[in-house]
Amino acid sequence: MTNTPSDSVSQLMAAVQTYFDALYYCDVEKLNSVFHPASSLFDADNGSVFVEGIESFSNDVGGRESPASLNQAREDEVLLVDWLSPVSAVVKIRLRAHKDIFVDHLGFVKGDNGWQIVSKIWHLEKLLDELP
Repeated sequence: MTNTPSDSVSQLMAAVQTYFDALYYCDVEKLNSVFHPASSLFDADNGSVFVEGIESFSNDVGGRESPASLNQAREDEVLLVDWLSPVSAVVKIRLRAHKDIFVDHLGFVKGDNGWQIVSKIWHLEKLLDELP
């Protein structure tokens, strides 16, 4: 780990928590606060690269029924933090949204608006109805 001040660590973890909360509550305001406006999301689970801008993702999240409204238990965790510098990091997380378990690599940078996600690579790890 890069020699990173503890206040930077706590601020980054607060940004990660904002991301978790935004998805659990389908809170577009929180989502837009933690993503940089020029950020993009990537996935290749279907055999080709899928790219989505934050505005499209935000609209998708805002149109969903929230896990919170269904009283779904919270299932979100930080798996890894890889510090590139005191102002940039990649955070690997796992979370549940309805029947989907996702693993994300979130690229964060710290700028004028604090820690923000500039890129997201996500993978659908499993569907819960596929479990034995």
